[in-house]
Amino acid sequence: MGKVFCLYSTGSIVVYVILGLIVTAYGFGNPSSSIPKQKVLEVERKLKQLRRHSLKTIQSEDGDIIDCVDIRKQPAFDHPALKDHKIQMAPTRNVSRERTASVKRTKSKMVNLSAEESTFINVTSQVWQKSGRCPQGTIPIRRIRKKQLLKAHSIEDYGRKKPSIFHQTAQLNRDLDSFVRENYSKAMLFAVGFRYLGAKADFLVFNPYVETEDEYSTTQVALFNGGSYDHECVEAGWAVNPGVYGDKTTRLFVYWTADGSNTTGCFDLTCPGFVQTSNEIALGAAISPISLPGDLGPSMTIYIYKDPVTSNWWVQYGEKDIGYWPPELFQDIRYNAESVEWAGEVYSTRVGQIPHTKTQMGSGMYPDGTCFDCGTFTRMRVHDNSPFLKIPEFADAYTDEYRCYGAEFMSDYLDDPIFHYGGPGMSWTCPL
Repeated sequence: MGKVFCLYSTGSIVVYVILGLIVTAYGFGNPSSSIPKQKVLEVERKLKQLRRHSLKTIQSEDGDIIDCVDIRKQPAFDHPALKDHKIQMAPTRNVSRERTASVKRTKSKMVNLSAEESTFINVTSQVWQKSGRCPQGTIPIRRIRKKQLLKAHSIEDYGRKKPSIFHQTAQLNRDLDSFVRENYSKAMLFAVGFRYLGAKADFLVFNPYVETEDEYSTTQVALFNGGSYDHECVEAGWAVNPGVYGDKTTRLFVYWTADGSNTTGCFDLTCPGFVQTSNEIALGAAISPISLPGDLGPSMTIYIYKDPVTSNWWVQYGEKDIGYWPPELFQDIRYNAESVEWAGEVYSTRVGQIPHTKTQMGSGMYPDGTCFDCGTFTRMRVHDNSPFLKIPEFADAYTDEYRCYGAEFMSDYLDDPIFHYGGPGMSWTCPL
């Protein structure tokens, strides 16, 4: 008995370790053990349904599993509005090859910029591509992890942003209640004043710190329609979103909603809607390489544009067309968008609170006028009433929390404007 007493008094750590192993062995350490059995069964049924059309599986070196799924049996066609949808395999014309034009601020004439080149090194590579490729007639779909579905409030909510709750604000060239949302912080350049049929930009790719699993940080090109809680939007860019992807890796994403994320829309292919056509790019897959502080590259190019014949909203990543959102998903943006954003966005329940979240935006560096390692957009372009891509005529910078995340639009004395954005979140200036 003396030995037993000695073990508990001086070796309690050993006992705790042994107990921990016993708990794990009996499954008490399993996060799903406290989840209702009905939900576990629903999640398993959903995952089985998602994988039923997989024709080939690729194990990526970063831990992702990529399923090569018959293009005609992808998740998009589970949407009721797309039951009889005919896949458009390629845009009506290659919009990226069209002549690009710019409106100079000092001149009214159009200036040919067709020979322009990016300031950065553009990349479109993904880690999983080192391990294989999907055959023609299939699309790569990143396999959803069971634990991520189990953590979601419901299967329907998984992959969807929190619904938009807007604050009324003062006028700033337009009613900004379409931008300012509870629990969201955004630093952006926005363009208004025309009917927009496309938007494009180059922007650096970073891996910002995200503090908790229920927060995220994204950088994107987006087109919006509507200025209330039920806005419609399509957007694409890069994200660090552990709630959706299960880690803090920088990943390619697309997103859409037709009602302010109340009941519609999601990231990537986590719900029916986006129709993928590329067998080379996997939505939600890790991007490689990424920019480091003080580095001028690499960057990514995102181009979202409306097909002039089918009205599908196509997404182009670099020079590769990934797929599109059919107009049947929307009411208003199926015709045109009312505004364009080039933006960084942070979601956290501690946005605007004390203490503020430490989740970073962009590179985590605040733009200071000479920044070489902050979030940067270049070659911002729009399709408006002109048939050509052009520098936006009416654009302005805005940030929800200027002490936490900055927005700096540099346009004076520049032929091609530059937009810097981002910040560390909680710091000696945030919040004050």
